[in-house]
Amino acid sequence: VQLQASGGGLVQAGGSLRLSCAASGRTFVMGWFRSAPGKERQLVAAISWNGVSTYYTDSVKGRFTISRDNAKKTVYLQMNSLKPEDTAVYYCAAKNSYSLYLEDSNNYNYWGQGTQVTVSS
Repeated sequence: VQLQASGGGLVQAGGSLRLSCAASGRTFVMGWFRSAPGKERQLVAAISWNGVSTYYTDSVKGRFTISRDNAKKTVYLQMNSLKPEDTAVYYCAAKNSYSLYLEDSNNYNYWGQGTQVTVSS
């Protein structure tokens, strides 16, 4: 399965961006990670195969929304009220099996290329 991420860019603090990740095949759990200089890669949000269950890291709760359209094999990350500390390269990833633990950042089988998100103050 190949993943193609898009939607990054430069935005002012308080602004919004929507990231998209299109998959070439079937996926189960999908997640968005981010990587910033000097920081460990972080799982930002994850969504179950049917979109019913979601996970968010504390720092983005109430601001980011993950969703998916299985007919389009696409997962989205709507990012609102962006802050400078959200600046990072964002990656989408997918697991090829069911998982009950969306907060588990391990065992992702497929990764997309990163897309840069820059939030200016």
